Amino acid sequence: MKRSLVLITLMYLSLGHAQVKSYAFTLEDAINYAMTNSYAIRLADLDIDAAEKKKWETTAIGLPQIDADGTYSNFLKQGVTLIPSEIFGGPPGEFEEVVFGTKQNLTGTVTLNQLLFDGSYLIGLQAAETYLKISSLSKDKTNQTVREAVINAYGQVLISKENIRILDNNRALLQKNLDETKIIFQNGMTEEQDVEQQQITLSNIENELNKAIRLESIAEQMFNMSLGIPIDSEVQFLDSIENIGLKSSDLALLSRDFDLKNHIDYMIADNVVTTNELMVKYEKSRSLPSLNAFLNYSVFANNDNNIFFENNGEWFDSSLFGVNLKIPIFSSMGRSARTQQAKIGLMQSQITLDETSQKLKLQVDTARNKYQFALDHYQTSKENLVLAESIARKEQIKFFEGLSSSFNLTNSQNQLFNSQQNYLQSILNIIQSKVALENALNNFSGY
Repeated sequence: MKRSLVLITLMYLSLGHAQVKSYAFTLEDAINYAMTNSYAIRLADLDIDAAEKKKWETTAIGLPQIDADGTYSNFLKQGVTLIPSEIFGGPPGEFEEVVFGTKQNLTGTVTLNQLLFDGSYLIGLQAAETYLKISSLSKDKTNQTVREAVINAYGQVLISKENIRILDNNRALLQKNLDETKIIFQNGMTEEQDVEQQQITLSNIENELNKAIRLESIAEQMFNMSLGIPIDSEVQFLDSIENIGLKSSDLALLSRDFDLKNHIDYMIADNVVTTNELMVKYEKSRSLPSLNAFLNYSVFANNDNNIFFENNGEWFDSSLFGVNLKIPIFSSMGRSARTQQAKIGLMQSQITLDETSQKLKLQVDTARNKYQFALDHYQTSKENLVLAESIARKEQIKFFEGLSSSFNLTNSQNQLFNSQQNYLQSILNIIQSKVALENALNNFSGY
């Protein structure tokens, strides 16, 4: 019985574990995965699908339209009409009550409509094509945003893991120093405040380590979210932070040319101008005549006994062809007002396009400066870390040889901890500023 319970428990745990899918990604793999599976990408793909359907909806307006209509009516009480009796040979001044028609009627109609000419339809086709282009550009913009989010999230996870490793090493070293200092204090060779000082430093590092562990979990969940996978999925990160930091150090990127008119944001703004130009044309086209043709075929039957489909039921048919011409004449200045509104919208989009041009140029200059600063900061932080490690090592030797105070040891240790944090942050700054500059230039490299 006990063996059965153990087996059932193990099977349950294994099934529960199997439900959580695990992944393994390099940074490049993560980017490629997100380009298909992230929530934003999937929504953008659906936006393009909707735009394609909208384009066909507009196209279909100018294609033949066929409608069928069927009507059945049953007079519960038929109307009575009074007719002069003289018609039937009766006396003048009197009327006969007459019921016209049959009690039940059934009619079936099929109508074909065809648009022959409508200026607004032609403009609508162009507008639908432009709308599809804007949706496609928006998808490209979404690709950029998702790529940036994945790179930053991947880098943040690796930084968190490296930070935990460093803090754990620091904690072990501080614990060792504290244990040795306690022994020295017990032998009367140092003061109690030296022990207390190191206890405070150790407690602070332990708090930072616990905080870093919690932040690592959040960073991993944010990464999973950016890829479009369940946040509780297990992910193995195959790249190292040093490798990504090295690949992110690209001096050639600082001198790369900027092509304004091929930038996604500029093209989106330019297509908005095109859309508003078409809107002006559309409002003007509404003053043009429109021409439609129609072909109609109907069958109908009338009787009092609901025998439409029996052999003796008699059906009658009719057919009609026609052309409808509609000429707008006077709208009390309504069409003119709509045209003026469209022109104002066009001017606004042109102003926005100019503003976008200037913003993109400023964005490139700002991103270049931030990237250059990140590269400089990384180099400085790396050098400072080497110096801080050397100082801390020397102060530790001097302290245990009785040549330095616990105050100096603590300062050197805190300086080392700050240098370590600055170094990690400098790597993350390089990663983030590089992808920001690539987005600003609309020029991307691999990882």
